[in-house]
Amino acid sequence: MTPCARCGAPLGDEALDCPSCRALVHADVLRDLAARAEAAEAAGDVSEALASWRRALELLPAGTVQAGRLRDRVVALSQQLDGAASPAPERGRGPWVWLAGLGTAAVAALSKGKLLLVGLTKLPTLLSMFVTVGVYASLFGWKLAAGFVVSIYVHEMGHVVALRRYGIAATAPMFVPGLGAFIRLKQYPATVLEDATTGLAGPLWGFGAALVAVGLWLATGDPLWAALARLGAWVNLFNLLPVWQLDGGRGWRALDRSHRWIAVVALGGGWLLSGDVLLLVIGLVGAVRAATSPAPAAGSDGILARYVGLVLALAGLLAWLPDPLTPGGT
Repeated sequence: MTPCARCGAPLGDEALDCPSCRALVHADVLRDLAARAEAAEAAGDVSEALASWRRALELLPAGTVQAGRLRDRVVALSQQLDGAASPAPERGRGPWVWLAGLGTAAVAALSKGKLLLVGLTKLPTLLSMFVTVGVYASLFGWKLAAGFVVSIYVHEMGHVVALRRYGIAATAPMFVPGLGAFIRLKQYPATVLEDATTGLAGPLWGFGAALVAVGLWLATGDPLWAALARLGAWVNLFNLLPVWQLDGGRGWRALDRSHRWIAVVALGGGWLLSGDVLLLVIGLVGAVRAATSPAPAAGSDGILARYVGLVLALAGLLAWLPDPLTPGGT
């Protein structure tokens, strides 16, 4: 127990304000965070401003007027970031425009090499990666195991980078053999659009990793790279299942009912294109959710374009890449 700086009343370790005089416990820290956030806003660094305001929000008692105003400010800055993002493709321009934009975005994402390396500076991430590679190597050989783990790492760092853009603190990836990897959020998205965007960032970066593997396969002729690209495409498609906390589930929260039926049609088209039963399963789950689950009155065209683009692009990779389980490898 520590005394209140204003009235001397005892404060609990988790107290945010004094129960006696209602003074804010972290007033000095809040002033410093506000100064940092305002300076970042003045400099045009919206992500840094969001990070400071979100940290300040954690230090304000829930339900107070100050917390409500600050939450509104976070939402406004988040919407400013979304407005500054690339606009959604115009309706009626066809899937090829979406796919071209998606490929450009995926390659641009992977061009952020410094950001990709951030997770590798964390010892728990490195240790869990090595353990996972060791487990998979005993089953598939170390080359395929290492490539697969790296592709999962890229997927997870897509989430981390997108969260950082919104000023949301998160841990580096942790790997669990047999289950993939996960990150823990230290803060949470303030809007459905934030949640959807950060959720779909993982498959987007994963698609970028698959494209890199495709390029290496075409350059070297080594079937290992084709296998890694195909495996990456399948895993990222699985993550587009519109359920629970999977990336697809987070994306679907920003889709209205008509958007969801468009996504179901795209999944059906992906199944016809690739013949992979996973797309049929995702489509059936999507149809159930489109018909029965609550949906927002107005959805996001941008999230729909990203989801449909990912479905068609990943299904296209599955249709085009050789299948090692099929006689003749096609």
